[in-house]
Amino acid sequence: MVGRPAPLTAADLAALHHELTHDSQLRWLGPEKGVMHMAVGAVVNAAWDLAARQAGKPLWQFLAEMSPEELVDLVDFRYLTDALTRDEALAILRAAEPGRAERAALLRERGYPAYTTSPGWLGYSDEKMIKLAQEAVADGFGQIKLKVGADLDEDLRRMRIAREAVGPDVRIAVDANQRWDVAEAVRWMSALAPYDPHWIEEPTSPDDVLAHAAIRAGQPVKVATGEHVANRVVFKQLLQAEAVDFVQIDAARVAGVNENLTILLLAAKYGLPVCPHAGGVGLCELVQHLAMFDFVAVSGSWDDRVIEYVDHLHEHFADPVVIESGRYRTPTAPGFSARMYPESIAAYRYPDGPEWRARLAGPEPAPPASAPPAPAQPVRQEDHQ
Repeated sequence: MVGRPAPLTAADLAALHHELTHDSQLRWLGPEKGVMHMAVGAVVNAAWDLAARQAGKPLWQFLAEMSPEELVDLVDFRYLTDALTRDEALAILRAAEPGRAERAALLRERGYPAYTTSPGWLGYSDEKMIKLAQEAVADGFGQIKLKVGADLDEDLRRMRIAREAVGPDVRIAVDANQRWDVAEAVRWMSALAPYDPHWIEEPTSPDDVLAHAAIRAGQPVKVATGEHVANRVVFKQLLQAEAVDFVQIDAARVAGVNENLTILLLAAKYGLPVCPHAGGVGLCELVQHLAMFDFVAVSGSWDDRVIEYVDHLHEHFADPVVIESGRYRTPTAPGFSARMYPESIAAYRYPDGPEWRARLAGPEPAPPASAPPAPAQPVRQEDHQ
């Protein structure tokens, strides 16, 4: 890509995405999955950031002001037409077009709903979990999330304490981070169900569509997944199999903005809410744009939709997210909110940044212990002769 003209239009950005995802050698290393696909996504996302900056608009607005025809041309419909055709996608976008300006104004005024994972990490004491959960509610969050899956009795106890701490009206989602087989997931969530979990996130392998469908059918709690789903094809299958209730896109897992637009359209076709994953460095900054674009130009709704918020390392970003009363403040600076401070990049560059050099060097060796003083020797008469 070095030395080529920057792609600044919708047509240019569509061509870039197509070239990278259809390249035969890159596909041999995937195809469209794993580290190679994420690398493609990094390049595509960087191109979108540059194009939005050149246009002087935040990415959500840059996208939302494109015509339905421009947007649909960004989508790769290969492998999807049994679930979503170009005409169907165009109809979804045209149906949302009349209210765009009003929704954009509402978004700027009110921001976008968020939820927080901060109270729910495994290993927190009861006191810390209660304190953080009650602080989240006081800060305006209507939903929190707890990690589960290590020990059922412990999860039952923690869920009871959390529910007592926040009351019946605050949503508590739970996240198993792929721990279970089907039967274990069904047993675990059936036991937690009396405490009204809002969803169970990643109950099993992200690649196992049929297992998600079985878990969803086998217990009463709604199912969410997506942060580790490799590509739009697996999302298509999750939707076709009625395996999920919430679609959790990730800005960096798939091939960038173009593929996430495709997943937003698939979710709209099947009538499911999108609740982006943001548990990683810079993900809050990125996914807010995708969710806000969805509200303005695709689904036209934020009902049952929230963006995850994790209060972690935002100080390294030039345009960090801002949370007010449990909602993401709508970004106004041009670009994808992805720009990190040069000082942070220099400090943490691998492997030569000072933070990495210190880490790789290991702890300072302890100074050698000083030799103990020699024991006193008895004075012999001959030493004085």
